Amino acid sequence: MKAIQTINLTKRYGKHRGIENVGLAIDEGDFFGFIGPNGAGKSTTIRTLLGLIFPTSGTAEIFGKQIVNDKTEILAQVGYLPSEAIYYGNMRVRDILSFAAKSRRINCKKEAAQLCERLELDPSRKVGELSLGNRKKVGIVLAMQHNPRLYILDEPTSGLDPLMQQEFYSLLKERNRQGATVFLSSHILSEVTRYCEHAAVIREGSVLVSDSVKNLAHTGVKQVTLQGIAAVPEINGTTNMSFNNGCAKFLYRGDQSELIRALSALRFEDVTIADPDFEDIFLHYYTKEEDL
Repeated sequence: MKAIQTINLTKRYGKHRGIENVGLAIDEGDFFGFIGPNGAGKSTTIRTLLGLIFPTSGTAEIFGKQIVNDKTEILAQVGYLPSEAIYYGNMRVRDILSFAAKSRRINCKKEAAQLCERLELDPSRKVGELSLGNRKKVGIVLAMQHNPRLYILDEPTSGLDPLMQQEFYSLLKERNRQGATVFLSSHILSEVTRYCEHAAVIREGSVLVSDSVKNLAHTGVKQVTLQGIAAVPEINGTTNMSFNNGCAKFLYRGDQSELIRALSALRFEDVTIADPDFEDIFLHYYTKEEDL
């Protein structure tokens, strides 16, 4: 069964673009990354999937259920962590967790206590006294305490220190091994390449590519570094160009023999042509075709 499936999912805000014809097919039990720069449409896609906003056109299903008609049944199986959340400042953490559990008619006390302990979150504190990172932990516990089948997480690690980020992903991997599906939205490429099995790249509201992280790495793109060059080279097919102290770095997509011919016309001291890092590969997808 597909945990998430969308066909031509579109959301418009009047004349303004939200998302356009988004197509996703995510298997149950997958650890899936949804990546793109800020403003690409990640949050709009998530809010549409959860029924928080209605699609303009297209269809979407979660566990075979329609997101509009079966919203209540879907939300019972989902743990959602928004990129930003606001809580009543005078409420204590344990009261917020208890309120959320009661709204689901589930006893989550044991699971909530274990999560708070692992995340080093004091449930006796008032939310208004918490730092940004600790407020993020509240959201994580709320998303996980009822052991959902599907986790939908929007920029989940913002505000967490590196040690807490590691613990958070340890928790997610444990749940994933137990059969839960993880749908992770992020603009931090290292998170996706380190933890996700599959990923989709979204830019300006449209999904450019969706595949395994391993296959996404094989793009035919090369990382070129020129040492001892006086100016930025002009070579067709290049992107993500940087130039500093006589060193030019860029990604190249195209016929490598054409690259060699172009380089032969330049003056430089040394050249390196290598496979790019994962992060450089994904940056390649962010670049508009007209910029190449």
